[in-house]
Amino acid sequence: MVRAVVLPAVGAPPEIVEIDLPEPGPGRVRIRLAAAGVCHSDLSLTNGVLSHPVPLVLGHEGAGTVTAVGEGVTAVAPGDRVVINWAPSCGACHFCGLGEPWLCANAMAGCAVPYARRRDDGSDLHPGLGTGAFAEETVVPERAVLPLPDGVPPDDAALLGCAVLTGYGAVHNAARVRAGESVAVFGVGGVGLAVLQSARIAGAGPIVAVDVSPEKEELARAAGATDFVLAADEPARRIRKITGGIGADHAVECVGRAETIRAAWSSTRRGGRTTVVGIGGKEQKVSFSAIEIFHFARTLSGCVYGNSDPARDLPVLAEHVLAGRLDLSGMVTERIGLDGVPAAFDNMRAGRGGRALVVFP
Repeated sequence: MVRAVVLPAVGAPPEIVEIDLPEPGPGRVRIRLAAAGVCHSDLSLTNGVLSHPVPLVLGHEGAGTVTAVGEGVTAVAPGDRVVINWAPSCGACHFCGLGEPWLCANAMAGCAVPYARRRDDGSDLHPGLGTGAFAEETVVPERAVLPLPDGVPPDDAALLGCAVLTGYGAVHNAARVRAGESVAVFGVGGVGLAVLQSARIAGAGPIVAVDVSPEKEELARAAGATDFVLAADEPARRIRKITGGIGADHAVECVGRAETIRAAWSSTRRGGRTTVVGIGGKEQKVSFSAIEIFHFARTLSGCVYGNSDPARDLPVLAEHVLAGRLDLSGMVTERIGLDGVPAAFDNMRAGRGGRALVVFP
């Protein structure tokens, strides 16, 4: 018997229920979760911004300990501590062949296959984003687990599975920020905090954080922001002033809203780069005039999972954590149980706090 947070239908409130989880079959791994981060992508599953079969077990940013493995599993063994990779690449599709595993055509294949049942009515459940991490235990494919390097706290390690890989990758893989370049970060949630820390690690400066909430300033500055601007206070104009009238070399958008993407674009210098990490709905339309595209010569690019290869990047992140350069605990503004997930969603909708972390006994 396993307790889990289930989304019965798009738009319905999440439910805390008991589920029956099978033992792992061939090529699969069973994990007892230590912690799971509450990510905006989970909220996007509840409201249909991200399409996914339902009913499903929410959660995708997690870490824990392997309890059992199926036939043929060789990468991990019972007792190993692992981070869950919610978008495991297949290694065989066109995009994997190009060396772009973050675009793998088969990464989400596991979402379509039920993996557990509700105990109360026996209905099939899908793993949220192939993972189902808002549960005491889960079962995932072998390629969806990454060994956790020794010394990284198991609770905080959950953030490495999404927010930190995404934020670090946005800075170092997608934008390729160099020392001395200026960076503007729009949205100081979990991913935004990871972007700020990663920009600081890259030696960027100034680093400007933009958010709707003045309460986020302390969090932003602790993560590495040198300046803080409210979203309502003409951020593009303020950022140009901070950067000597030129504009930021880089802007990273972590919200997924048309007006925020537009503001991020407008805040960058001629020839600058705007990297969009936030996931917006289909109704979010961004427009540009042809003359400004020519005149400003800016680059606008999307960023999926930080353009990361988790197997390559996770050891690098762990090294930063162990050296004290990357503070995972500082990103967490509340530690909750499974029962606290609905309230954590409310806080995200209201723009409050950084990362909520579900911690399991």
